[in-house]
Amino acid sequence: MGDYSSLIMIALMVVVFYFLLIRPQRKRQQEQAQMQNSLTSGTRIMTTTGLFATVVAIDADDVILEIAPGVETRWVKAAIGRVLTPVDDVDQEEDVKAVDVVDDNVVDTVKPHDDQDSPKK
Repeated sequence: MGDYSSLIMIALMVVVFYFLLIRPQRKRQQEQAQMQNSLTSGTRIMTTTGLFATVVAIDADDVILEIAPGVETRWVKAAIGRVLTPVDDVDQEEDVKAVDVVDDNVVDTVKPHDDQDSPKK
């Protein structure tokens, strides 16, 4: 009887391990692959490294991304982290504006180098 109970416990642990860890991971991988295969030209995306871009062209395993006007780079499809929705685009623009404000403040506080201000020897 003791042999069967330990076998049942091991089998139960394997089933729990499968349903809690393996199955959800496989589902996420399938969703990610489906998203990467459904990309079309003009889609706004974010790469897994956090780069925002627009899909310009799609090859078999590669995508051409426009990261700035006239600047295109080639990436593997697996590097596409998510497709951006219009709400995500607005959030990104607000982040960029916030950075610009910070940059403007820094530029305003920097004093230009002037030889007249330096002490004379």
